[in-house]
Amino acid sequence: MPNLSFLRHKPSKIICVGLNYHTHAKELGMSALRHPVLFLKPPTALIGPGDTIRLPLQSKQVDYEAELALVIRKKGKNIPKSRAKEFIMGYVCLNDVTARDLQKADGQWIRAKGFDTFCPVGPRVAQLANPNNVDIQLTLNGKIRQKSTTSELIFRVEEIVSFVSFVMTLLPGDIISTGTPQGIGPMKPGDTVAVSIEGIGTLENNVV
Repeated sequence: MPNLSFLRHKPSKIICVGLNYHTHAKELGMSALRHPVLFLKPPTALIGPGDTIRLPLQSKQVDYEAELALVIRKKGKNIPKSRAKEFIMGYVCLNDVTARDLQKADGQWIRAKGFDTFCPVGPRVAQLANPNNVDIQLTLNGKIRQKSTTSELIFRVEEIVSFVSFVMTLLPGDIISTGTPQGIGPMKPGDTVAVSIEGIGTLENNVV
């Protein structure tokens, strides 16, 4: 069973925001978006700290993506930005594992993002005084591959929570991930990948 004891509720959904760092948009040759682009990961993709990321046979390139994510505290719909923090239980590190070749082949992202074990989260649900200005980095086998700050977010945490809530009802335990900075790249069997966020800690997983 996945190591998810630090989550009080099993999420009904995992909502992710694509292309939400200025540097990542530039990395992919895309201009900044006018509003958040959303996609979903299934709860069956969830694993915790120390659990194993399993690479599917269908993909020849599976990438890491370090992200700051938040956990919803209470049910909410049509939440104004000014009240968004009332609905946040706390924050976790998240690795938005992605089968990059399948993402490009399919056009839409559900298959590429939705494999079992493709959503490591942890190591705990933490409080952050200012989630819009914390350091974030990812190491692969001890070498830094992503290093940035959430001050580079195009859409900030409060904007994202509000935007999502005007689309779908948020329930206790739901997870919203805020996007990844530049430096994404592939993982292979035997690798160890670690996402570290200031004020939260380090989420580490092995790859098989």
